[in-house]
Amino acid sequence: MTNKRVVQQRDDGDWEVRKPGSDRASSVTPTQAEGIDRARDILANDGGGELQVRGKNGQIRAQDTIAPGNDPRSSKG
Repeated sequence: MTNKRVVQQRDDGDWEVRKPGSDRASSVTPTQAEGIDRARDILANDGGGELQVRGKNGQIRAQDTIAPGNDPRSSKG
């Protein structure tokens, strides 16, 4: 299974970093940007993996592979 973290907005307006399938958030931040930075740190410290960012509407807004993760695509982005 891939090491993955999702940054998404909570009902209270804050942003959470959550590992899919977990019962609670790894981190809660006041802004999406801080959530993304925190998720990058968590993944980098855990050997890399996939970062998924969801917008306020819940749709996937961005995805990224954090080194030294296993990026299935050879193109950047």
